[in-house]
Amino acid sequence: MPDGTASLDHLPDDPVMLKGIVRELLATHHAQQRQIEQLTHRLDLLLKRVYGPRADQIDPRQLTLFEAPVEMTPESPPSTAPDLIISTVKKNGHGRRKLPENLKRETEIVDIPESVKQATGGAWQKIGEEVSEKLDYTPSSLFVRRIVRPKYVVRFPETNQPDEIKIAELPLDAMSKSKAAPGLVADVVVSKLVDHLPLYRQEQRYARQGFPIARSTLCGWLAEAADVLTPLWERLKEQILAANIVNTDDTPVPVQDPDREHCRIGRIWAYVSRYGTAYDATEDRSRDGPLAFLQGYQGFLQCDAYAGYDELFRKSNGTVIEVGCWAHARRKFVEAQKTSPREAHEAVARIKQLYAIEHEVKASDAAARMSLRQEKSIPLLSSLKVWFDQLAVTALPKSPLGEAITYARNQWDALNVYVTNGALAIDNNVAERAVKPFAIGRKNWLFFGSDDGGRRLAILSSFTATCQQFGINPWTWLKDSLTRLPTTPTDQLAELLPTAVK
Repeated sequence: MPDGTASLDHLPDDPVMLKGIVRELLATHHAQQRQIEQLTHRLDLLLKRVYGPRADQIDPRQLTLFEAPVEMTPESPPSTAPDLIISTVKKNGHGRRKLPENLKRETEIVDIPESVKQATGGAWQKIGEEVSEKLDYTPSSLFVRRIVRPKYVVRFPETNQPDEIKIAELPLDAMSKSKAAPGLVADVVVSKLVDHLPLYRQEQRYARQGFPIARSTLCGWLAEAADVLTPLWERLKEQILAANIVNTDDTPVPVQDPDREHCRIGRIWAYVSRYGTAYDATEDRSRDGPLAFLQGYQGFLQCDAYAGYDELFRKSNGTVIEVGCWAHARRKFVEAQKTSPREAHEAVARIKQLYAIEHEVKASDAAARMSLRQEKSIPLLSSLKVWFDQLAVTALPKSPLGEAITYARNQWDALNVYVTNGALAIDNNVAERAVKPFAIGRKNWLFFGSDDGGRRLAILSSFTATCQQFGINPWTWLKDSLTRLPTTPTDQLAELLPTAVK
């Protein structure tokens, strides 16, 4: 066989599988072509910077923007060909969305001036009106909430009792040490954790509204809010772990350390169930973090292949069942496409067949999903396992393909658990989406100032993420909860959770 010609002996005979491999090859080809174009462009810019002229020059053939237009040549005589009738087909667009009824309306009446009415004469009788609406915006602004408590003196002239001074008690305040009301604290939290706005930008925004608030003050409000909401976070944690399916993932976050010149890497862990989302911050990625958070949990735990979870599964004696993630397994084969394109593309195509079944049963209930998985997914998984075992014989263990195969084979039992329960997902994407806000946020606020700062941010983020999970406005919930928290008994704190508002 000539050099450079790939063997076709191992290609599958299944047409569907072959089509999947072709699609993957085409996708890779287009991606590589785009990459070549981008790299070529960057190389041209680099060569121009190194060897070309320092100043940009305009091509003399290019018309300048502000010159007078060039005199055009006379138009050619009209053609004697018969006119063409061009018909246009009106496309059905989506149209403008109706403005929501729940928004406040500010009415402006535009009437015909009285001078015009008098000049016209006659009897003018209103027979209706035409209303047009436009969506408008008023920038948020600071204001001062004044609490006025009348003070009374009570005299008893008949009994000669001494006068008494009477005044109403101040309402209980969750953050009594700060000058910020719940609405402002909620705005700082949401701006930081939902809109990813660093405190120095919030400082500039409040200054534009007429009252500069120092970053240290904003930071103090965040810390105090996290402290007063910690008991509620404990209830949220209990509620999340009460579910029989929990998804978890983690992401690194730099943490300032006074004993080091550079930041060290801390960790944020996300725990997601149908009851909400909770975050936990740890100093490192040791197994102690998830072991402490998941202490006492029983049910399915869907996660990646991080070895720190192994101790949890071992200690649980079967009460915590590991569920693998096919997205992680597929990703490793995608990474192997450059070194082993044929095998990697076939692996991705086979895994996509499993996802196609999931797409088919996406809108079905758990029983229907499990039934179809038993019928279609299990045979595909059995065939895939045989193919993995065959590849493992020839693949180099330390190559990208070998590592992808090793990962899939080591996780095989966990990767097959999802077909045993219709409520389980094929991958852990729900937890990966939960840690994404921190991946986005750290590009703006860069790092945690301390381990305590990370813990407090994790507590506050748990509530904003849970609100978003259930379609609740996080600012509204935070303002309401910080207002009601001081008067809510400890045994009724769970009633304040975002899931109870839904």
